[in-house]
Amino acid sequence: MLSPKKVKWRRQHRDGFKGVAYRGSTISFGDYALAAMAPGRVTARQLEASRIAISRSVKRGGQLWMRVYPDRPITKKPAEVRMGSGKGAPELWVANVLPGRILFEINGVTRQQAEDAFRLAQHKLPIRTKFLSRE
Repeated sequence: MLSPKKVKWRRQHRDGFKGVAYRGSTISFGDYALAAMAPGRVTARQLEASRIAISRSVKRGGQLWMRVYPDRPITKKPAEVRMGSGKGAPELWVANVLPGRILFEINGVTRQQAEDAFRLAQHKLPIRTKFLSRE
């Protein structure tokens, strides 16, 4: 799974989801893109499942860019543990996503192939997304 090699702090505060994405909201690399429509957290497993669905759909053709990276740790305490005694250990990595943020871009495929691939990827993600094209 995707995770940072090194982090400054092992446990982070949970961050808010205010506003819309200013950075990463325009198509920069490919011709077609999948953009988030709602705020939320996307886990490393969900991103990897989406990436695999896209690459299998286009038969490993074209070029794919993943524009978000899961760099925030989410901590959990074990089941049936009493309150107190500090914060739990990091359990998974997530990417905080704001509305308008582009998640994936693809190039070198037809529009129909890109739409089909991104439709499969949408089912793997916990947030609403939309298909964008450069035209």
